[in-house]
Amino acid sequence: MPPARAGPCPRTWSRGAAANDKNPAARPGREGLGRSRGGLSTKIHLAADRCCRPVARILSPGQHGDCPWFIPLLEAIRISHRGLGRPRTRPGAAMGDKAYSSAANRAYLRKRGITAVIPVKEGQKKHRRARGSAGGRPPAFDAGRYKERNTVERCFAKLKQFRAVATRYDKREFMYRGTVDVASIRIWLRDPVP
Repeated sequence: MPPARAGPCPRTWSRGAAANDKNPAARPGREGLGRSRGGLSTKIHLAADRCCRPVARILSPGQHGDCPWFIPLLEAIRISHRGLGRPRTRPGAAMGDKAYSSAANRAYLRKRGITAVIPVKEGQKKHRRARGSAGGRPPAFDAGRYKERNTVERCFAKLKQFRAVATRYDKREFMYRGTVDVASIRIWLRDPVP
């Protein structure tokens, strides 16, 4: 008589082999690949100057948000001077969309003396109004200057002109980072510093 067949395995059982990673803490993000709505992708966090040239970039897995990478991106900015001297690390203003609107980001910009040109989310406005006078004064926002924020979008458009950047066929993150860097260098060579 054949043994009684058990029902389907419980959801708590693992299926398939365990991870082959010996040290998962050493490689967070698994080569910069992450699941987003479109599948496996890599997100490029980019700082650009007014001439739509990339100044600093950070790569992260596709499902990561923008806000946690704002401060590391600003700290990655290094603009060299002609001749001797330390590189410039503080921009005059930081322009970003509503995804970067957080108290921590605004406090960091205020501490470094950088003007924040970031609109406030509707939920944050509502929460501030609900708190009344304890909610504090809303942050200043220059709508005229915010119109210049499209420079980073135009910089992304220039980067995406390079097929290797737009599609990421590179397996390793450091190779893709090099691909983005080479594309950035070509953008800078097209429009050098006056």
